[in-house]
Amino acid sequence: MKAVICTKYGAPDVLQLQNIAKPIPGDNEVLIIIHATTVHIGDVKIRSFKPGMGLFQDLLVKPIMRIMIGFRGPRKKILGMDLAGEIESIGKNVTLFKQGDKVFASSEFHFGAYAEYICLPENGLIAPLPENITYEEAAPIPNGAMTALLFLNKGGIQKGQKVLIYGASGSVGTFAVQLAKYFDTKVTGVCSTANIDMLKSLGADKIIDYTQEDFTKKNETYDIVFDAVGKLSSSRCNKSLKQNGVYLNVLSPSGLKLKPKDLLFLKKLVESNKLRAVIDKTYKLEQIVEAHKYVEKGHKKGNVVIIVKHNH
Repeated sequence: MKAVICTKYGAPDVLQLQNIAKPIPGDNEVLIIIHATTVHIGDVKIRSFKPGMGLFQDLLVKPIMRIMIGFRGPRKKILGMDLAGEIESIGKNVTLFKQGDKVFASSEFHFGAYAEYICLPENGLIAPLPENITYEEAAPIPNGAMTALLFLNKGGIQKGQKVLIYGASGSVGTFAVQLAKYFDTKVTGVCSTANIDMLKSLGADKIIDYTQEDFTKKNETYDIVFDAVGKLSSSRCNKSLKQNGVYLNVLSPSGLKLKPKDLLFLKKLVESNKLRAVIDKTYKLEQIVEAHKYVEKGHKKGNVVIIVKHNH
């Protein structure tokens, strides 16, 4: 099968398309033909080995990352964490899925989605593909939407609250705006001028253009301030929080475990047209280096999708 191998940490061109052996599912695993995957900022940080948390945190985080992910290069040579595809075969003990099932999934820190095939445990983060969307539209959900859901749940989001989402035009941000609206809150999105219309289309009640004004200098206060891009410090946000307000940063550990039932919840939201993936650009697997270069610039709107297999 074709797969993108990350030979070492570094610039996007450390990613190389190679032919390697197709995996064989274990007794409790499913083999998935991958139709689509994504490139998100997490993939870029792992490939480049730049956590991007500020100098002091990076000094602490980098040694931990090396232990977890690999010293000179990623231990798992095939990166990519989320995918949508079709089950080609199943292990002998598998009961939750069958051959031919369309699914979307996250491989989490096992990676492996930059390839034509992947084996995942049947009780992992896999769910049936939402019936009203394509593989390309489904691929970003197990990472971006799942992350947004975890953090909003961690913040104890409740009906009637005021929620500010900073970096609202990115992958996690676009999903967070829609989820916060689903939870019946008043949503303020912070983005650049170019993304205002998109955020309106996602249902944001108010939009602050950070190129024109600084939300921390306004007198508004919020129940939740969610930094969906990891660029704000908690101290900077303190004045914008209500007395018992919660500051959330996408780069901090959520402390919550991803569960298949969360993916099923997101599937229902997609099928009831309450949630959709914003797709900025699509690339072929052969264009993975170009896709990484684009995401690394830090200006993507929503998600960047990689099309692995074309025939639907």
